[in-house]
Amino acid sequence: MTALTTDQMARVKATVPVLAEHGTTITKHFYKRMFAQHPELKNVFNQTHQQSGNQPETLARAVYAYAANIDNLGALGPTVTRIAHKHASLNIRPEHYPIVGRHLLGAMVDVLGDAVDQETLGAWKAAYGQLAEIFIGTEAKLYEGAAWSGFRPFKVARKEVESDEITSFYLTPADGAPACGFEPGQYVSVTRFVDKLGVDQPRQYSLSDAPNGKWLRISVKREAGREDAAPGHVSNLMHDGVAAGEVVRVSAPMGDFTLDLKQTTPVVLISGGVGVTPMTSMLASLLAEPGERRVSFVHACRNGRVHAFRQWLNDQVAGHPNVTRAVFYEALEETDRAGIDHDFEGRLDLTKIADQVIVPDADYYVCGPVPFMRAQCEVLEALGVEPMRIHTEVFGSGTVQ
Repeated sequence: MTALTTDQMARVKATVPVLAEHGTTITKHFYKRMFAQHPELKNVFNQTHQQSGNQPETLARAVYAYAANIDNLGALGPTVTRIAHKHASLNIRPEHYPIVGRHLLGAMVDVLGDAVDQETLGAWKAAYGQLAEIFIGTEAKLYEGAAWSGFRPFKVARKEVESDEITSFYLTPADGAPACGFEPGQYVSVTRFVDKLGVDQPRQYSLSDAPNGKWLRISVKREAGREDAAPGHVSNLMHDGVAAGEVVRVSAPMGDFTLDLKQTTPVVLISGGVGVTPMTSMLASLLAEPGERRVSFVHACRNGRVHAFRQWLNDQVAGHPNVTRAVFYEALEETDRAGIDHDFEGRLDLTKIADQVIVPDADYYVCGPVPFMRAQCEVLEALGVEPMRIHTEVFGSGTVQ
């Protein structure tokens, strides 16, 4: 890796206050510039997150963090790994990095003007080159270990409704080959052409079953849209436009939010809403292994109508004495069955079940909306759980930190 000089690091770090103030303006302009000259890259980037501003804000935070830690890149290790998995799932390749670099630096000049002198611009060019080398090297290893390259055709063997919002898709390789293995907690990207946007759009979905050699199962929530959020273009296409027998293009499994099946220590799985999907894969994988590793399955959702995998979870708890559950329904409906499908009314409150979930040497896996995950991580730490034992998964462009 090409090392930066002391002067280059100092110049990059000196831009931190400017990035704090103007970072999002720069990244919004960056995407505008890049898409104008390379419209084909709209097929790679989530255009809904572009319109909402989430993606530019996330990139601005990442650029800021890189500049602030330019002399201590080890602090960015976990973030680099997570982003590299996302990139590999989207089939980001080395030839994309010069394009991104050219337009990111160009956006800095366009927005900041004379505030960026040639020495500072040169320092950032070197810094970007260093970062690109890190990502390209990390992603090369992921591609080398991947089950296949790029997007592969899969047939939808069947669809299964799991709740009012979530439907599972059982995907089998279109060429008749066995389904690949993966680590419980990983995800795949599925790409669909969106007429409304005029481009292909990839979306990442957790694998929601244990590896079995027969199929890869994803469980997709229909995103109907809200006042503060656009409808989910791909999720609606999957629900309404993809029938059993059709073919979709799927990336190889990726992701570092994974369960170590070699361990024997307890596991606590905490999910909110559609965050239940990687947890079903983890629990199913644990139960397929020899031994009786202690598992606590904690889930929160609005009510029974949107409680996916409800009967499946009931069956696992009934059939395995090492598995316990704590299910919270935020607002009960008349048909919700206390003690059968749920255990508590109201929002998830880990302090109510501390005797169940605060277990020595346990690892905690948390997935759900970002505010939900932040809240659960804070409570876990307040209850004495070491941060290194808390693992989170974030899709889209949010961050738990």
